[in-house]
Amino acid sequence: MTAKSDTNQPSQSASELLIRKMRRAELDVLVDWAEAEGWNPGLHDADVFWSTDPDGFIAAELHGELVGGGSIVNYGNVYGFMGFFIIHPDHRGCGLGNQLWHERLRLLKARLVPAAAIGMDGVFDMQAYYAKGGFRFDCRDLRFEGRAAACGKLENIVGIDELPFAVLEEYDRAHFPAPRSTFLQQWVKQTGTYAHAAVRDGNLAGFGVLRPCRVGYKFGPLFADDPDQARNLFHSLCGQVPGELVYLDVPENNPEAVRLAREEGMQEVFGCAKMYFGPKPCLPQDEIFGVTTFELG
Repeated sequence: MTAKSDTNQPSQSASELLIRKMRRAELDVLVDWAEAEGWNPGLHDADVFWSTDPDGFIAAELHGELVGGGSIVNYGNVYGFMGFFIIHPDHRGCGLGNQLWHERLRLLKARLVPAAAIGMDGVFDMQAYYAKGGFRFDCRDLRFEGRAAACGKLENIVGIDELPFAVLEEYDRAHFPAPRSTFLQQWVKQTGTYAHAAVRDGNLAGFGVLRPCRVGYKFGPLFADDPDQARNLFHSLCGQVPGELVYLDVPENNPEAVRLAREEGMQEVFGCAKMYFGPKPCLPQDEIFGVTTFELG
């Protein structure tokens, strides 16, 4: 995800900007800034994000002060993701964001094989700016908010820890542009997180993760073979946190996912433009009912 950031012409301040690898403690600062932007980060996002790719976070420093940052995460050298793009409000309007954004893109391209795809979820107001940088619009990812309801046990839903990790990893790989084993192993085991799988005829037919956030809980991902399996996973996970606010980030190019959110009484509260630099990954869009994160893909 990216915040509204300044894209003005470079100033004297911009010429003094130091762009470097982020330190671990600075990622916590960025997460706090993300909360102020209304992104509602997960309680343990920073730990998992950093473990996924410690070299994938870039800081912008001005006169010894952290003023911005963002992610340039590398998945297996074949897919990259740019997110978490923030310039602190006190330093917007003088071109720092423009410099940081272009340098992040340059650094990420250098970390990937030639012609690798790079994805991002950017706020709608910045879509034209990213298009000038070579990103092409794919679809809108819409955030829906609702209230979790109690649910009895569903026969085909099991805890994700009942499955071999290799099975889960294979299913995830079919729904994400690149392998992400390190991320996935930690993502499903975060403190306070619920992760369920749908099993049909002995085969994995979907899985979903619900993690605690600064406000309520967020789904991500929610992958399923069909709408029925997605709905079962949705109900099963909501049943773990009855009465809590829950959020689902729905790709608009899956009409059944939008239908699921609306039929469950959820309201659209936010959104981002999914965009790609380079070739668009070929994914089964009708099986993606909730994206994993706006920050790391």
